[in-house]
Amino acid sequence: MQFTAPLKSNSKRIMLLGSGELGKEVAIEAQRLGLEVIAVDRYENAPAQMVAHRSHVINMQDTEAVLEIIRHEKPDFILPEIEAISIEALFRAEAEGFHVIPNAEAVSKTMNRKNIRRFAAEELGVKTGAYRFVSTYEELCDAADALGFPCVIKPVMSSSGHGQSVAKCADDLQASWETAKEARGDASELIVEAFIAFDYEITLLSVRNGRETVFCEPIGHIQRDGDYVFSWQPMQMSDRAKESAQKMAKTVTDGLGGRGLFGVEMFVCGDEVYFSELSPRPHDTGMVTLITQSQSEFALHVRAVLGLPLDFTFYGSGASAAFKSEAESHAPAIEVDESLFSANSYVRIFSKPEAHKGRRLAVALVYDEVEHALAQAKTLIGKIEDVL
Repeated sequence: MQFTAPLKSNSKRIMLLGSGELGKEVAIEAQRLGLEVIAVDRYENAPAQMVAHRSHVINMQDTEAVLEIIRHEKPDFILPEIEAISIEALFRAEAEGFHVIPNAEAVSKTMNRKNIRRFAAEELGVKTGAYRFVSTYEELCDAADALGFPCVIKPVMSSSGHGQSVAKCADDLQASWETAKEARGDASELIVEAFIAFDYEITLLSVRNGRETVFCEPIGHIQRDGDYVFSWQPMQMSDRAKESAQKMAKTVTDGLGGRGLFGVEMFVCGDEVYFSELSPRPHDTGMVTLITQSQSEFALHVRAVLGLPLDFTFYGSGASAAFKSEAESHAPAIEVDESLFSANSYVRIFSKPEAHKGRRLAVALVYDEVEHALAQAKTLIGKIEDVL
């Protein structure tokens, strides 16, 4: 493959549609391979815009605005990094010859829980928990009654767990309905899922370059309100469960097609594996790979996009812990204890221009045996605080 310098007439260009902390790491890895990076987001000074060659601020759900910037920049690869984006713009860009990663159809399926669940369960025959889709409160009550309590209720379109809740009894349904309707994204329809009494849940990072599929070691994680808080790698699994997870991930990612890294979320009960969700891009729980692998999930994503070999070394176990703001600020600052910077740990600051309660602003990373790494990560994240 020929590598070129950025900002030249023959430069290879990638466009990030969404420029948060994950996109920032993708941008850095892309620049290491000489790619020219254009970062697009709905607000100024998003993390990836700070390290890109150029940036643009547009309404990401405005079809014509997205198409205008694509046609202006003429990227070789378009990398959607968020769910709240005009899918029509991606289909039209693809029809005009632009290369959407992994492809517009895959993005369309995975940005909507209804689409991806039906695709996985009904078209591919992948094992999932029981589910129903509802659009009225009465339908929600009927679905919950049929599926039983507890049940999980989510908008069909949302990100980072927004709008998700668990109804433990019928009395919880009104609160769950209101929570879902307040989510950012499309809350006109909800998915109601039977609760799976899983032993643990994993993210299996699955990487396709057009010739092969490789898997990272499974990542265990803890979520609160549907959003990642802690993750560790590897998650100990039986050989049978791990083989089933890889087979399931390959079935779904082969079905979606295209190149890039996919974060496949699954529930595991003993040796049984259930498909949950999928992101066709680096996953927030995969930030732990910044300290555990020779090639992080972000580096693997860029290499897969370019069709490069996917060999990498798993260095050893580690953990990550997300720091979330407790404050609202237009000039956020955080205080970091010096003990975060040690022989086996460090912190990554996302440099977001505004802080909101619950918004991720940093991540602590620890390299150690999983039990010790997770305990240390939990301790270290407590040594980061908002400065008001």
